[in-house]
Amino acid sequence: MNAEQFRLFLGSKLGWAVTLALAVLGAYLLWNHTGHVVYALPYLILLACPLMHVFGHHHGRHNKPENTK
Repeated sequence: MNAEQFRLFLGSKLGWAVTLALAVLGAYLLWNHTGHVVYALPYLILLACPLMHVFGHHHGRHNKPENTK
């Protein structure tokens, strides 16, 4: 699925329903399991560091853009 197909899916009625269901599920889990989320928060922050390094800095793509000299 490319970005255009994903954008069209989110704009459809099914996309809105899936997004709303995920939001309600997330709010429910956060509301009823706040203690677990708070307990896991330091680990989630530590896990976010390497993930941001790999995905945020385009790890492995050190080539210059073609139009740059």
